[in-house]
Amino acid sequence: MPVSTLDPTTALVVIDLQNALVPMDTAPYSVAEVVARNVELAEAFRGHRLPVVLVRVTSAADGADAVPGRTDAPSRGPVARPEGWDEIIPELSGHPGDIVVTKRNRGAFHGTDLDLQLRRRGVTQIVLTGIATSAGVESTARAAHDHGYHVTLATDAMTDTDPETHRNSVERIFPRLGETGTTADVLKTLAATR
Repeated sequence: MPVSTLDPTTALVVIDLQNALVPMDTAPYSVAEVVARNVELAEAFRGHRLPVVLVRVTSAADGADAVPGRTDAPSRGPVARPEGWDEIIPELSGHPGDIVVTKRNRGAFHGTDLDLQLRRRGVTQIVLTGIATSAGVESTARAAHDHGYHVTLATDAMTDTDPETHRNSVERIFPRLGETGTTADVLKTLAATR
């Protein structure tokens, strides 16, 4: 379904477009496609003086701050990371008005100041994008919905490591959390509501 409206104070929230994640093999969209669409969205939001939030994930080298809990998927344990792995990609970074949120979990709300940053600016709606659809994006969408935000998901400005998990999030999960549409839908609605 297309995007119906964007509130007067809507923020773009970009999940995990950072140096370590952009070389991944992704589907159904390539990282290059997702980066290009996110750059286009960020420029439009900045042009309308709307908040752009760049979320990055980091962790301690020794794994001491890893999320606890037993899972069926084996833990990778401490992982050696190259210098700068957790920095926002150059295509999106370097804009002084942008908000950078650092997380240590899948979702961008738990353990961060994202909610505070949004509420201080009067944000009532977020447009979500990023990598990976079924992990960081979906976790953040669920929490945003639980926090009372209107949620819009630009489904071609996000991707996953598996096209089936992307499809499951887009078709089965996201319609219960908000509205979905393409980058073009969001840009068209943004222009029409400003």
